[in-house]
Amino acid sequence: MTFHKKHYLMTPGPTPVPEKSLLAQARNMIHHRGPEYGEIISRVLEDLKYVFQTKNDVFILTSSGTGGMESAVANLFCRGDKVVVASTGNFGDRWANIANAFGLNVIKIDFDWGTKVNVEKVAETLENHPDAKGLFCTHSETSTGVVNDIKSLSSIVRERENTIIVVDAVSGLGACELRTDDWSLDVVVAGSQKALMAPPGLGFVCVSEKAWNFIERSDLPKFYWDYKKYKKSIQSIPPQSPFTPAISTIVALGESLKMIQEEGLENIWERHRILGKATREGIKAMGLTLFSPDDDTSCAVTAVYSPDGINSREIVRILREKHAVTIAGGQDKLKGLIFRIGHCGFFTHLDIIATLSALEHTLKELGVNVTSGSGVTAAQKVFEE
Repeated sequence: MTFHKKHYLMTPGPTPVPEKSLLAQARNMIHHRGPEYGEIISRVLEDLKYVFQTKNDVFILTSSGTGGMESAVANLFCRGDKVVVASTGNFGDRWANIANAFGLNVIKIDFDWGTKVNVEKVAETLENHPDAKGLFCTHSETSTGVVNDIKSLSSIVRERENTIIVVDAVSGLGACELRTDDWSLDVVVAGSQKALMAPPGLGFVCVSEKAWNFIERSDLPKFYWDYKKYKKSIQSIPPQSPFTPAISTIVALGESLKMIQEEGLENIWERHRILGKATREGIKAMGLTLFSPDDDTSCAVTAVYSPDGINSREIVRILREKHAVTIAGGQDKLKGLIFRIGHCGFFTHLDIIATLSALEHTLKELGVNVTSGSGVTAAQKVFEE
């Protein structure tokens, strides 16, 4: 007799997709120049503005979140422009790598992985480089579990007429508090496969009026990423995409956004806060050490040091092969040293309980002294509160 395991996808992305969103992809294909698509894209864009908390322009790109990041660099700057990158991990480094690829003059501030951006250090750097055109930062640093203080970082740039702030919110949007307009964020990039509970393949970019002044002066090459094309298309009747979009994925996203509207964004932020806290308390109760900060901002992903003498890849492998729980390992210089449990998107308390239980079993199989039920009990106490 074959036993089919129930699988738990607990990575920081892709994340689980609700059934109604998955089934929506099976609808008959429609033409992306017709009125039906125009109605869909109009509704989806308005719902995205709710998640971004903005009245600014929002564009949908058929790409990953990294495509959105590259599009921001290509549209906002000129070759040789000086920009500041505040990096706390792998995706902060990605901002620097993209900016370098486009010939920008990158002033990179490296902060220890697992720590947050020091706002005072960034302010000092901008004071020392008054000609800097942009500040790049990461909202939720997926590689480490850190959530940076974007509101404070934006306050540094707000009064600088010739500087804009560009934010990678790929894993943070919809999981951690982010208020684009209230915080005066100029460009925010996100993706479909994280807290927005949709399949991979869509990138989103939110663009402020201030940012449009930078777009007008930009001389970097772009064609597919050209924001002017996207703005012209969504202003047409009916609204369109400039190029053939991932229609079925947009339809699925529309269903997920309806769920977000029904739950309410602030309720969602609170749910993620509780999921993150329960995960951290469970991890600590097992005697493990957190790599991500032990505070309520760490709501999208929890990063954990592997026990001494154990390669974290073994933990990831055993969880996947024996317990059907898929988590993520460390990236770049953290490979083999940490593992990461995602909880951004379509997750409930039962997903966390199941994952912690499987982790207890896995650690025991690897010879780690763990008290059965310790992590699960600690997490349950958080949920009961």
